[in-house]
Amino acid sequence: MRVFKYRLFEKWAKKQGLNDVDIKTAIVEIEKGLIDANLGGQVYKKRISRQGEGKSGAYRTIILMKVKDKAIFAHGFSKGEKSNISAHELDGFKVMAKAFLNLSDENIQILLDDNKLIEVV
Repeated sequence: MRVFKYRLFEKWAKKQGLNDVDIKTAIVEIEKGLIDANLGGQVYKKRISRQGEGKSGAYRTIILMKVKDKAIFAHGFSKGEKSNISAHELDGFKVMAKAFLNLSDENIQILLDDNKLIEVV
């Protein structure tokens, strides 16, 4: 599965100290079936633990994912920032998932070249 970070997610993750190892670990957990919530429309919520802390104080991430194909980390927030995303935000992520997850490899490469997406390798 190819894994990407949306540019705004990347900026947020850097501020929080999340790195690609944390992202890869989350994907391994997802592949084992450890998903915190399937929000519908290929949008998932996954907690990523903070360094030295458990998942109760974890970061919440919103992932657009086509299983066994590609995953895009689209949004992140801490429990202290807000308890959950709004219905309006969820609708927006569903639209994003429909658009991004159906892109061809050529279109994904364009987004990579324009730094709209960052691939996790």
